Amino acid sequence: MALQSGPFDLFKVPDELNAILAECPGWHLARNVEELAELAVNDAVEGWHEVRYDVPGQGSIVEARVCRVTNGIAANYLEPYMRRRDPDCMVIGDDEPTNKPRYAERFGQSFDQTRRETFDWLKTQQLALFPFVSGVPDQGIDAVAVVPANAGFFGFGLALLQGILDPSDLSPDFNPKAVVYVAPPFRHSHFQGKQVVVHNRLESLHELFSYNLYPGPSAKKGIYGVLLAIGEREQWVTTHCSTVRVVTPYGSRLTIMHEGASGGGKSEMLEEIHRERDGRLLFGTRKIDGDERHLILPRGCELHPVTDDMALCHPSLQNDDGRLTLVDAESAWFIRVNHIDHYGVDPHLEELTIHAERPLLFLNIQAVPDGTALIWQHIEDEPGKPCPNPRVVVPRQLIPGIINGPVRVDVRSFGVRTPPCTREKPSFGILGLFHILPPALSWLWRLVAPRGYANPSIVQTEGMSSEGVGSYWPFATGRKVDQANLLLKQFQEGHRMRHILIPNQHIGAWKVGFMGQWIARDYLARRGPDPFPPSTVQPARCPLLGYALSSMVIEGQDIPPIFLQVERQSEVGEQGYDAGASILTEFFRDELSSYQRSEFDPLGRQIIDCMLDGGSVSDFDALIPGLPIILDEDL
Repeated sequence: MALQSGPFDLFKVPDELNAILAECPGWHLARNVEELAELAVNDAVEGWHEVRYDVPGQGSIVEARVCRVTNGIAANYLEPYMRRRDPDCMVIGDDEPTNKPRYAERFGQSFDQTRRETFDWLKTQQLALFPFVSGVPDQGIDAVAVVPANAGFFGFGLALLQGILDPSDLSPDFNPKAVVYVAPPFRHSHFQGKQVVVHNRLESLHELFSYNLYPGPSAKKGIYGVLLAIGEREQWVTTHCSTVRVVTPYGSRLTIMHEGASGGGKSEMLEEIHRERDGRLLFGTRKIDGDERHLILPRGCELHPVTDDMALCHPSLQNDDGRLTLVDAESAWFIRVNHIDHYGVDPHLEELTIHAERPLLFLNIQAVPDGTALIWQHIEDEPGKPCPNPRVVVPRQLIPGIINGPVRVDVRSFGVRTPPCTREKPSFGILGLFHILPPALSWLWRLVAPRGYANPSIVQTEGMSSEGVGSYWPFATGRKVDQANLLLKQFQEGHRMRHILIPNQHIGAWKVGFMGQWIARDYLARRGPDPFPPSTVQPARCPLLGYALSSMVIEGQDIPPIFLQVERQSEVGEQGYDAGASILTEFFRDELSSYQRSEFDPLGRQIIDCMLDGGSVSDFDALIPGLPIILDEDL
């Protein structure tokens, strides 16, 4: 691919970038994703393009091997560590307010020196760059990405996720306020092989330095951090959620917004229900003996996806009707496919990715040059151990039934990846099929945001840990309390929505995967957001779980009570449940103690005090009035 050299004058760029482009050996201004896909394999030998860098004192290091496949570009990292996001990758390079580690604190020197060294290194490289806009259509932030030309696959992924603008179509007013600089070898020369992403918030420019080539922490979550920083200044939030409009076989509609930490079921909320060969649904499998429970659901609901992971809740979208309005913040979806381990698990996604109308990006998927990448063929981290985080980047235009505009939310749910729970080995896996939460309690769940059990998306930590406020805290650059207050304001204004809590993987001693989530989705769509009759719901034994269902019927079939109230499982009982409730309660106490409560909105302090004082569900009910949960049968 032909490169240009010399000064850059095609649109406004920061002075530092102008100097880099003027001195580097050559640069290419990409016009579309196809050009970046070509660049991704530009130097292929026998079909393989190696992303290789010389690192002083360490020799030549290959970061990834890339090939063209019939359905796009496949890239695989040589290190298992680079195949998922490191949750501690973010560092702040500036002196603005933050609760995140500052560069000087972590690395013992000012970021200014590393910043200069980064610019000097980029001046020695052939580069690719492209403009894009991040944020609300017509109100977004102008941005530009700068990538080493030999890491074209990374630029390809970033352009899919965030969009790319044809330079010939740019407005004369295009003026980047955010820049992404990519310098992969610094991972080895400066950061002991770790993933590091540095946010440098200048007065009129947000610089994002990506010192690794896994798109998760930078091309995706790094840009998320830029949006959160903008929202913090302007007092709005980009939520961490998927959103789907569910249409029942009877034509009624319900829009569900599903939040949660990585692995919390966001992408799965958009998936069709997985069925057995005979059409039944495998509800759950008891861990101790393999006993199974099935459900028959002749016809599932129709799904119209809206967002997969990030939703803009900009003030210009709201209409003050008590329901949150949101729109997708991304141009493509970063879909994890670890649960698709053989042909036929998800025929819809399998067909879409095999016969892709546009080139896709496959990560951690087995591939050969000019073959077809298959999403159920995952590479191995070691012999016999498949990578837990295979991914495919799919442009949202290819998603069937996609909704492109803003939508209003009916149900706001939160997903938790739960471990098995028994009397002998109690855990926080005491959640039933789903729980109904008062808005104040729902807000608390977003403050603590459990990262969950066996998280496949990130480098895992031991024990129960928190993703942080909103479940988007790993990507935010500012202060926890500011984000918590913004979310609290959102919960107060969105008082006409139903709030629920949904587990995945396990319900007590039963392995359920995401089946419980899919059943809850179809059930809620069929019954709507109306209050629940007193005979079907009661306060959960653990107040942090709000209200538990005592009975549930879907398409004429009773859901066994053991899936609604875990203490009714013989393997758990009240003893195992209460031990698990203690684990959950202590986790909440520990996480909430990390906040400086004096800086909270007074209502936020009240809600936290209610939890710390052992408040009941009715106490939480009174703090933020919302839709009634239990039907008043006298009305």
